[in-house]
Amino acid sequence: MDANAHRKLLVATTNPGKAREYRRLLEGIPIEITSLDQEHVTEEVEETGDTFEENARLKAATYASLSGLLTLADDSGLEVDALGGAPGVKSARYGGPQAASDEDRVRLLLGNLNGTGWQDRTCRFRCVIAIAWPSGQIKTVEGAVEGIVQYEPQGTNGFGYDPIFHVTSLGRTMAELPLKEKNGLSHRGQAARKAIALLKSEVKAGTSGR
Repeated sequence: MDANAHRKLLVATTNPGKAREYRRLLEGIPIEITSLDQEHVTEEVEETGDTFEENARLKAATYASLSGLLTLADDSGLEVDALGGAPGVKSARYGGPQAASDEDRVRLLLGNLNGTGWQDRTCRFRCVIAIAWPSGQIKTVEGAVEGIVQYEPQGTNGFGYDPIFHVTSLGRTMAELPLKEKNGLSHRGQAARKAIALLKSEVKAGTSGR
């Protein structure tokens, strides 16, 4: 293992939007943030779990083993009540190969909710973060935020389903919020703050290289 491994945290995502958010969210920890590209890790981990936690743990453990670094990975997605919790863990793969972009998946989701009244379009973003050590130890934290699926996309910030996730308390979509405001209330922001507290305690205790 790299002698400085305990000073690095690998954020294991290939999603550029998510990577940007995490770099901003994790600014408060005294650890160097690195990426899969920077560490030359090219293996892909298939998300075979049935829950966000299973997938987050799987990715974090695999990339920690491959890189020899303390590793953070998450699984997150949108749960729509009228669709029985779908797309859920399949949020990034909703619609299969035919839905190749965020826009395609948003269009499919809105089509599947066609005819559904506003009060029946309740949903939530959920995020589970797993932090894994090369030794095999794993800890998880979670965040969630409630909302309503809008009829049409609005806003150009964010990514994924952000343009149709209406934050009721603000009267705007996630994609209409500046990044700082989004991070203050988002599912990923909530989970990241818990992860930061965990990482800070580990660094303070000198155990982050376990």
